Amino acid sequence: MQLELLNEQGQATAKVDAPDTVFARDYNEALVHQVVVAYQANARQGTRAQLDRGEVKHSTKKPFRQKGTGRARAGMTSSPLWRGGGRIFPNRPDENFSHKVNKKMYRAGMASILSQLARDGRLAVVDSLTVDAPKTKLLAQKLKAMGLESVMVIADQIDDNLALASRNLANVLVVEPRYADPLSLVFYKKVLVTKGAIEQLKEMFA
Repeated sequence: MQLELLNEQGQATAKVDAPDTVFARDYNEALVHQVVVAYQANARQGTRAQLDRGEVKHSTKKPFRQKGTGRARAGMTSSPLWRGGGRIFPNRPDENFSHKVNKKMYRAGMASILSQLARDGRLAVVDSLTVDAPKTKLLAQKLKAMGLESVMVIADQIDDNLALASRNLANVLVVEPRYADPLSLVFYKKVLVTKGAIEQLKEMFA
């Protein structure tokens, strides 16, 4: 598989060989869906809780008399049928949302995503991405010159200047290969991979 090599103006100047095992796999939609859903589910903390009818704050006074009003009889305002009442099956903090994905499935899913990005023209290679100072403006100008608005950069090495310059840009994510996740790969419109990161991705997902 050959990927486009972009210069600082965002123009393709050459082709770079990339391993077919990572960048030329068939797209498996079901597997990609499973991997993305599992990633999102495993990120949930599960700390939210709801109250049942015995835990909500309410009065034990009967809201209105039993007969003669024409309304359905009611004993307490804590009933789940009432606004502000308790939940019938409340969510609890100890609920487990985690999904198990085998390592082989995860590697295949990530390779499938990268391969589809390459086929769609959303993945390209750069020699490196650096800035002279830890200033957001410098990185924003460089990405704008390349015609990139929403981009995920997978770099083999991230220095302090690049990390500090990128962290305040809403549509830019700069990570090392080991921190690349399926949700970000799908979310960002363009993915840039440095030459050094290609070999690391091969070791991880081939």
